[in-house]
Amino acid sequence: MSPSLVNAPARDGLLRKLSDVLVARRGLTLMLLLTPPALWLGIVYLGALLALLAQSFFSIDEFSGAIVREPSLKSYGELLAPANFDIIVRTFVVASLVTILAALIAFPIAYYAARYAKGRVKALFYLAVMMPLWSSYLVKVYAWKLLLAKEGVVGWAMHAIGAGGLLQAWLDAPLIGGPSLSVSYTGMVLVFLYLWIPFMVLPVQAALERVPATLIEASADLGASPAQTFARVILPLALPGLVAGAIFTFSLTLGDYIVPQIVGPSSFILGQVVYTQQGTAGNIPLAAAFSVVPILIMGLFLTLAKRIGAFDAL
Repeated sequence: MSPSLVNAPARDGLLRKLSDVLVARRGLTLMLLLTPPALWLGIVYLGALLALLAQSFFSIDEFSGAIVREPSLKSYGELLAPANFDIIVRTFVVASLVTILAALIAFPIAYYAARYAKGRVKALFYLAVMMPLWSSYLVKVYAWKLLLAKEGVVGWAMHAIGAGGLLQAWLDAPLIGGPSLSVSYTGMVLVFLYLWIPFMVLPVQAALERVPATLIEASADLGASPAQTFARVILPLALPGLVAGAIFTFSLTLGDYIVPQIVGPSSFILGQVVYTQQGTAGNIPLAAAFSVVPILIMGLFLTLAKRIGAFDAL
């Protein structure tokens, strides 16, 4: 008789015992399932994060350009230089503006989808929101650059409706304007809005669907105006969805460097300066110090959101 046939009953019995143990001890089963991805996350993500943090405490020798691998706060001190600090402030303002505008645009769309859209209309809603995510990121950005160019569709349409002077006045305005929409902060914000709006619409729509219709009816029965119902019933219950969407849009804008390079003015934002410092300039410590900034900003953002109770209903 084959040795494998002799050992088969013993092997089957061992597997059966192991199966019984795993079924009886669900905590052990969960630990065994989560351990491999947790180890992978710890080694790859946290390891890379710690390496980044360590690099930020090094500095560059100004004479030779070599990295001085001695603990120092020199790179963090350079972040406070006026030019570098302006980049941080500029990035924070752009990310905040994109997040606020995305919330203002997404909320009515999400509210209609959650309260009124049914059947095929809701399916079309999901299709319309998700469809921009199906195409290439770079294709969308370059398409918007062509649309926003001085001879592009947007400029042509504005002149066609007699609003060419208004567009030129907007472009002549300091800070927000530029030679054309494709090389201005206005164009950059518009492209960011187009790219990230699905990440705001879907969490808000999911949060609004969890708002019981009976609460809205009860608010109206008690004499509350629509504005009062929105401020005291709908908005607080939709806040977790807004915060979730804000986390996506704010963090994605903070770290993006492709859109500002293709559509936007010559002024740098965080993603661009990190790319430039670690690539063209070869200043890895300063690039690492700049990379820590969005991590700290997001940490403060999440702490504030938790303080106001935005995560309680998640």
